[in-house]
Amino acid sequence: MSATVGGHVVCFGEMLLRLSPPAGTPLARANALDLHVGGAEANVAMALAGMGHSARMVTALPPNGLGQRAIAALAEAGVDTRAVVRSAGRMGTYFFEYPSGPIPGRVTYDREHSSFAVVRPEDLRFDDALDGAALLHMSGITPALGPNGVALAKAAVDAARRREVPICFDGNYRANLWSAWDGDARAILNDLVSQATILLGNHRDISLLLGEELEGSGPERRRIAAQRAFDAYPNLELIASTARHVETGQVHRLAARVDRREGCSQTDEVRIAPIVDRVGTGDAFATGILCGWLEGVELARMAQLGLKLAAMKHGRPGDVLAVTPEEVEAFDLSGGDVIR
Repeated sequence: MSATVGGHVVCFGEMLLRLSPPAGTPLARANALDLHVGGAEANVAMALAGMGHSARMVTALPPNGLGQRAIAALAEAGVDTRAVVRSAGRMGTYFFEYPSGPIPGRVTYDREHSSFAVVRPEDLRFDDALDGAALLHMSGITPALGPNGVALAKAAVDAARRREVPICFDGNYRANLWSAWDGDARAILNDLVSQATILLGNHRDISLLLGEELEGSGPERRRIAAQRAFDAYPNLELIASTARHVETGQVHRLAARVDRREGCSQTDEVRIAPIVDRVGTGDAFATGILCGWLEGVELARMAQLGLKLAAMKHGRPGDVLAVTPEEVEAFDLSGGDVIR
């Protein structure tokens, strides 16, 4: 077990507003929309703060009420907002239709020309934001936004390397975003992941990066995929992933896994039903892994912590999991009666 890591976690990425019609109502027939603030990296920042870790958000938001709503959500969660820039553009938005019976959930993006997508890298002042940081957390969503997103991601990585800040990279591959501008996902992501200390991704992410088909059926094959990534990326120290089996839209089975070069740990599978909200569960998992890394816990404890937070998020609406360490410690993955 390593020592606890001090300093704040810098989370960098686009914040989004999520608008959802009532469950069972298609977007085309909606008369009302529920609003949540989110975005992959912001979800992690807010959840980390709830878990007692210092988190700072780096992003760009429009100078209007929607941008202010996003900042208020960060501040309410206890996230440091001093590195949030207000700049021209609009608020990135997505519409989420909840799964209903046999009908799967659906996401519709409306994020082109957002303040984040068009902000200049130099305006985000990465070096100042990373001063004294323990970790930079970012994801593959930012470079998927287009050439300027690639420039933003590279600027963040370069600043982290200059300051010798470890990097956590969440694959978060979004095929629709990459195809919209015909971006070379493999080459761009390879460049970024090569600088990472922690990779959040499974055998499919590694297959994309390495350009080869790797299997994920069973712990042995997942270990082989992890070892291939460790061989390809000398800076990489930790890989974390989940294995999800979908029974129905409201019933999933989930296991968590962490790999180091010298060992690995995988949890037992848990059955999650009924699912309240699937969105943000990967970010909750990432939060658990980062809490374990920051606190220097053993691999088995780290994997279990990631699984706990991911499972809990399935039962909470919205993008963000807001829980305390005490709630996580008391949570029983096997389920339980009312807590009185």
